Amino acid sequence: MGMKGKWAQGIRPRNFAWVMKDRLAVCERPGGYGANHRRVRRQEEIIWIREQGFTCVVSVIPSPHNLHNYSELDVTWRHRPFSVHDDPREVLGELFAELRTLVAEGGKVLLHGDELGDRISGIIAGYLVWTGMVPSGPEATSLVERIVHRQIGPVGRELVAVALELEPG
Repeated sequence: MGMKGKWAQGIRPRNFAWVMKDRLAVCERPGGYGANHRRVRRQEEIIWIREQGFTCVVSVIPSPHNLHNYSELDVTWRHRPFSVHDDPREVLGELFAELRTLVAEGGKVLLHGDELGDRISGIIAGYLVWTGMVPSGPEATSLVERIVHRQIGPVGRELVAVALELEPG
């Protein structure tokens, strides 16, 4: 089989970052969010996700907008909506357990929200503490800030604090 052309390989999603190399990554919503969302970009980014061999995309955006596009392009996805009104203890407890299972089964998992901001950064830092991969909240926060190249603000730090209260994974 020959090399695929550049366009057949898709384009890397914006703000893509590996949290655990070749196992767990984060990015903003494929195609962008809000007024910046572009249908063609979404399709090209989902193609890239598929071509990189991701076994599951986990979306925490509150609405199911455009999730059917993953199915259309043969990418497995799960919608785990997490809005500002949801109880983070409930959502994170279930989400962390699911992420752990997906990764433990040898999966290559991509987690995204609308943007790669406080919520996704806090979720990932919380996950690292919850699993025991990082020993403390401040260390997990600092590590994720380096990975995503931005500071985690109060919303994200609160999610890390919630993760510390959960039964360890």
